[in-house]
Amino acid sequence: MLKKLFALCFVLFSTWAWAALDVNKASEADLVQIKGIGPAIASNIVETRKQGAFKNWDDLIARVKGVGAGNADKFSQGGLTIDGKPYKAVPAPATPAKQQKTVAKTAGETAPGAKK
Repeated sequence: MLKKLFALCFVLFSTWAWAALDVNKASEADLVQIKGIGPAIASNIVETRKQGAFKNWDDLIARVKGVGAGNADKFSQGGLTIDGKPYKAVPAPATPAKQQKTVAKTAGETAPGAKK
């Protein structure tokens, strides 16, 4: 019984390991298997890749029409990688006004210029 459990775990982990698909090596048919990538985007990726391999996710987003940060995140969650790396969204830097409000809230005060 224990051997069967280990075999099942091995099969499941093997499947997850194969789920990753590198955008620089995948065929158009492989790309369509990723959730959110349809024939048009798969074709755009393959055509754009002919000009050179994608260096990173920002390069893919900049060069392929129809791929933005939201789609890149969705594709990455579906198993797409670039050089084995998943997409990691960079959080937007806080604006000074947001920083002042955060500091004011933590200090128990209102931000300068804010109504009480």
